[in-house]
Amino acid sequence: MASGAAMTAVAGTSPERARRAWPGWMAGGVVLLVVAAAVATWADGGVRLLLGVGGALAVARAVQLVTEGRRAPGAAIGAAGGVAAALALGPAGVAGWAVLAAVPAVLLTGALTLLRRGGAVRRSGYAALVWWALVTGLLAVTGLVAGWPRAAEAATVVGALGLGLLGVTLVVAAVNLRAVAARPAPARPAACAGCACSAGGCAIPR
Repeated sequence: MASGAAMTAVAGTSPERARRAWPGWMAGGVVLLVVAAAVATWADGGVRLLLGVGGALAVARAVQLVTEGRRAPGAAIGAAGGVAAALALGPAGVAGWAVLAAVPAVLLTGALTLLRRGGAVRRSGYAALVWWALVTGLLAVTGLVAGWPRAAEAATVVGALGLGLLGVTLVVAAVNLRAVAARPAPARPAACAGCACSAGGCAIPR
C-alpha cells in the first residue's frame, strides 16, 4: 500500500515540488531502516520500540487524514496510534501481546484498502491478502506449538520487516523524486509572464 501511494505521488510531482520533497523522503526512509534494524536486534526493547514507532506513524497518518477532511478514519487511526504509543511505555510482555494482535490487523487493513482500489493496485491487494493469511497462520501455529511469547517475538520480526520495507520504499521514491527534480523546467513562450497558468490557461499562441 505504501509503495503504491509513494509511486503515485512521485508520478504526479512537478520538478519544483520534487526538489523540496526528496530530502525529507530520503531522511524518513533511512530513519525507518535504522529503526527496523534496531527492532530486529534489540532483544529487551525491540518490541516496545516497534509499538512506539508504529503508534507515531499512525498518529501522523491520522493528522493527514483529518487535514484532508476524512475525520472518521483519521480519528480511528489516531486513537489506535495513541493506544499503541501508550502501551509502548509499559511492560515488554504487554507490548508483545499488543504487537501480536496489531500485526495481523494492520496487514488485513492494508489489504482491504488496496482491494477497494482498481487496476494494478487491486492486484497488489490480493497479494497482500495472501500475505496476511500466511503471516496470521504462522503466528497462530507458533503460538500453539511453541508458546505465545515466541509468537509475539515472531510478530515483532514481521513488524520490523514491514518497517524496513516502508523505509526502502521511501528511499526508492526519494531517488525517483531527485530524478524528477533534475529535469529542466519546460520552456515558456517569449511573451509569457506566468500570470494565467493557474487560471485555466493562457491565450498566448504557442
